[in-house]
Amino acid sequence: MSEFDPYQHSYRQAVNDAIAFSGQTVDFFTRVKVEHLLNTAGRLVGPAQQLRVLDIGCGAGLTDQLLKGRVGHLAGVDVSQGLLTTAREQNPGMEYQYYDGGKLPWPDGSFDVAFAICVMHHVPPAQWEHFAREAARVVRPGGCVAIYEHNPLNPLTRRIVNQCPFDVNAVLLGRSRTRGLLRAAGLKVVGQPYLLFFPWDRPVWRTLEGALGWLPMGAQYALWAKKG
Repeated sequence: MSEFDPYQHSYRQAVNDAIAFSGQTVDFFTRVKVEHLLNTAGRLVGPAQQLRVLDIGCGAGLTDQLLKGRVGHLAGVDVSQGLLTTAREQNPGMEYQYYDGGKLPWPDGSFDVAFAICVMHHVPPAQWEHFAREAARVVRPGGCVAIYEHNPLNPLTRRIVNQCPFDVNAVLLGRSRTRGLLRAAGLKVVGQPYLLFFPWDRPVWRTLEGALGWLPMGAQYALWAKKG
């Protein structure tokens, strides 16, 4: 049984409890990353509505709720059967498959974009290289792997991780470590901004964040890497 299975019906609430001090819910932070993902995919790979996209570590499908209908094809995979059940209930008609942490259940080059949002810190460090290689394997040449992760340099991020019950075994990766893993998987890093400097939902703050992407104090970071 996955450590996430007990949160099949309470995943959203557990995250919201951990981030309550920010004044926002998980929906806000998810929405910011989804918009960044769509905009970046459109710029680096092609029009989002024509892309085949894989959500690695889809969890309860919170991200997929905001992506469905906005990409050409959306699939999800997770190690938790319980969370997959919830994801299927929330996103009927989507392609969800179970993943045992070994080989992703798709052939080489099946997707234009494969992304993992706040997933790698749950993967045992000894498996990080394999995780990156598998993500690269299922992406076509010219496609991208996108990793969104917590920034361990941000003290508020560390507070959230310490308060979240299913982050008890989490090992945070700095941006340089994740960048090295993607390069070792044969990918070329083409974008690496820091994100989520401000927990306020107005266009002016999103615009300001775009100018601050170089500053290593965002709550999270995004790494985009292209397959040759």
